[in-house]
Amino acid sequence: MKKKLFTGLCTALVTPFLDGKVNYPMLDILIRRQIDAGVTAIVLTGTTGEGSTLLDEEKLMIYRRGLHAAQGQCRIIAGTGSNDTAHTMELSRQAQRCGVDGLLIVTPYYNKATPTGLVKHYTMLAEQVPLPILAYNVPGRTGVDIPCSVYRELAKIPNLVGVKEASTDLVKIARIIAENGRALPVYSGNDDLTVAAMSLGASGVISVASNVAPLQMNAMVTAARNGDYDLAGLMQRKLLPLTDLMFCQVNPIPVKAALCRMGYDVGECRMPLDGLTPEHEARMDAFLQENQELS
Repeated sequence: MKKKLFTGLCTALVTPFLDGKVNYPMLDILIRRQIDAGVTAIVLTGTTGEGSTLLDEEKLMIYRRGLHAAQGQCRIIAGTGSNDTAHTMELSRQAQRCGVDGLLIVTPYYNKATPTGLVKHYTMLAEQVPLPILAYNVPGRTGVDIPCSVYRELAKIPNLVGVKEASTDLVKIARIIAENGRALPVYSGNDDLTVAAMSLGASGVISVASNVAPLQMNAMVTAARNGDYDLAGLMQRKLLPLTDLMFCQVNPIPVKAALCRMGYDVGECRMPLDGLTPEHEARMDAFLQENQELS
């Protein structure tokens, strides 16, 4: 049985900017807020953290600063994936030198790797970088979906210790868990499917919404971990307006807009992502006005 990198709630943290540069003091504040809310892990420089528009030098400084802020109170996971195996390997090695607890590695995007190419990609990375690795399947962004046949091969890699499954196919999640069991823990990559996925055996969630509502998301996940699915389901339903709002435009535009309105000056997204439309600004303002406890 593989040792899980984390169980429960992991926040895919935003990267705060000030005048176009990483705002490291605000990063410290965001990390401490997450730890105070009880999260068990934080992903830095993932999709929500705008990893695709960060320089490697910025990413490495974010990892160092994140580790210092966390003080060992939660796992720090580095999003080091790219569409270039060699680049991913080098960045992953450097992240390891920084001291991160694990890696979240998205499937190579744009290239559209074959199933055998995906297996080779993750096998090479795992052999060269002996950290716990989570594969990250998000076909809506990458243009490639990890099939169950590939998951069966990935489960054989000793330090590939799970997958963030961000498709919306609950049957597939059930099949991955049924076929691989504890050899390949599954984490929901969709906030609105967290309780459903955990009821099928998922080990937790890597969440966007917990940037905004870490206490509420953690309570929901804890209820599910405790087997109280009546309570967890109720919480999931109550959080649906928030999780819907977080994806009213492409992530992380809405979540950064929400945090700014809540008093956390995380700045705007880097181009080519822009801001909320006027329609969605109105939705966001109305929601936060009705849910002031989130701040």
